[in-house]
Amino acid sequence: MRRAQRRRWGVWAFVVAALLFAVSGAAPVHAQGPKAPPTVVFMTDFGVVDDSVALCKGVMYSIAPELRIVDLTHQVTPFSILDGARFLFGATPYFPAGTVFLVVIDPGVGSTRKAIVAKSKRGQYFVLPDNGLMTLVDDRDGIAAVREITNRDWMIGAALSSTFHGRDIFSPVGAHLAHGEDWTRVGPEMAVNRLVRLDLAASRLDARGLNGEVIATDGPYGNLLTNISGEDFLTLGYSHGQNVPVTLGKTEMNIPFVRTFSDVALKKPLLYIDSRGHLALAINQGSFAETYSIQPPVSIFFPRAKK
Repeated sequence: MRRAQRRRWGVWAFVVAALLFAVSGAAPVHAQGPKAPPTVVFMTDFGVVDDSVALCKGVMYSIAPELRIVDLTHQVTPFSILDGARFLFGATPYFPAGTVFLVVIDPGVGSTRKAIVAKSKRGQYFVLPDNGLMTLVDDRDGIAAVREITNRDWMIGAALSSTFHGRDIFSPVGAHLAHGEDWTRVGPEMAVNRLVRLDLAASRLDARGLNGEVIATDGPYGNLLTNISGEDFLTLGYSHGQNVPVTLGKTEMNIPFVRTFSDVALKKPLLYIDSRGHLALAINQGSFAETYSIQPPVSIFFPRAKK
């Protein structure tokens, strides 16, 4: 009996020792992994045929080697503040609070336009020129605070270039912010309601139908992007599969309203609600803009569906 008891006590002692070792030596199941590196989302109209983008990245890595730089695009239509504002609007919901968006679409570089850092109410930071780029993000997310970039310690070069603020001002500031430095050190606070805004025409719904505008084309595909929300279009009474009368500029057309490109035959036009929730026009495996010689901006009108 005593021998059996000793065996039982031995087993329990082994179990307890194993548990103590596991508790003391192993990481808890809920322990967090390594912290993700700080992220800068970088967008310009520089293109990629020269060294401009690489120089800006070199500046950022010199200040914060741990950075993760995400290239949103460097193929923004040259000087198109509207395209930059659209891409920001489309991208920001997919990045977390704390992300730094560095945007250099700056046709007024070297002028009296201000260089700023804006903090949205979603907790994201935007390092860019004050030229209207924040318009759409402001309308959806709101801006919590804005500061003008004046701190020379956060810039590079004894003599700043008057034409390459992307390298000398915006890139180093973006890196300092992503590195975790206090963003209020960048410069004095500005009034949020004094930011430059784009003068964007809104679509208009009335008894006749829906008036809007083709505002851009979709990259290399030549799809036409409009300022008409899918929600507004659906109030006209059309259903998928119906042909919809469209007045595009001065041209009248009938285009089927479908869910996706392959719902029509190859090289045929279609009307659809795009991934950002706006009405768009396309050709299945073709370019609507090229086929119909469309250069935005162009007016567009849809009548209400006949009952």
